[in-house]
Amino acid sequence: MRAWEENVRKVIPYVPGEQPKQKDIIKLNTNENPYPPAPGVQKALEQFSALSYDTLRKYPDPSADVLVESLATYYHLEKDQVFVGVGSDDVLAMAFLTFFNSSRPILFPDITYSFYDVWADLFHIPYERQPLDERFRIVKSDYYKKNGGVIFPNPNAPTGVLMELDEIEDIIKHNQDVIVIVDEAYIDFGGTSALPLIEKYDNLLIVQTFSKSRSMAGMRIGYAMGNKTLIKYLNDVKYSFNSYTMNQTVLAAGPAAIEDEAYFQGTRKKIIETRERVKKELRELGFAFEDSMSNFLFVTHEKYMARDIFEALKRSRIYVRYFNHPRIDNHLRISIGTDEEMDCLIKFLKEYLK
Repeated sequence: MRAWEENVRKVIPYVPGEQPKQKDIIKLNTNENPYPPAPGVQKALEQFSALSYDTLRKYPDPSADVLVESLATYYHLEKDQVFVGVGSDDVLAMAFLTFFNSSRPILFPDITYSFYDVWADLFHIPYERQPLDERFRIVKSDYYKKNGGVIFPNPNAPTGVLMELDEIEDIIKHNQDVIVIVDEAYIDFGGTSALPLIEKYDNLLIVQTFSKSRSMAGMRIGYAMGNKTLIKYLNDVKYSFNSYTMNQTVLAAGPAAIEDEAYFQGTRKKIIETRERVKKELRELGFAFEDSMSNFLFVTHEKYMARDIFEALKRSRIYVRYFNHPRIDNHLRISIGTDEEMDCLIKFLKEYLK
């Protein structure tokens, strides 16, 4: 090792799902929405291009006020209860950096979003993974012990399993001396948001994203909601790190996505209906899985190895996600695509599993 390498921060990075360059594929590996953003988003971008091109030479509003105000109005909050960032990954990273500074370990599930341990390692935050039970459910009593903070997704990823609101509140009740973060990237596909609990618990932070249910993964918009003190602390850290996180086009497109409620509900409904149909068809093919309330299914087969199915699908230009990790190395995560895409998947599996 060269001398200067001794002082380099070394981490094992998060590995995102593949983003193939080919056009003629079926992409069911990164939980993107299969439908385009709301029509108003396209209109907003066209108007921006025509009227606001010159503004690109200027810095964007550091407070992202137009986007924050739109979110606050939609969720019936005050503006200073909302924080925005470059996707929920940026928001969560800021939250780790801001709130998880205890000498005690933070707690999160052993099977969950694999960025959590990356951020913990990056920021030198001690952590402990709490094992899910045999049905991939969070064991709430595991979170009763002393800790430096708690984070978990609901529904969880990559399992898709939903925790009911009373169980979430039970975890918060047992952790009122630390920050509890509920990562709700997939909440719009099933279940009830824990957002109302922020009025009851001043240590609760809810994080959501435009990447899934609002079809805007390419725009990178995430946000957190909590009491005003938590949001102030988040902004203090953000302004100490990067004042201009949200670019001009995001500030034009984000509010347009929020305004079109009918489109949002329509695409959400289509994804849920497709998911429920595909559950039935996969069970008939011998796949097993816990009941997903997200826009993906986490499946295993009684006879065929997940890695073999994954590789066969990929050869046929159908991409799903395989995780070579303990406890889940015989599972596939399959994003819900359009009905036509899912029909192609089912057709392939019927042939492969003969």
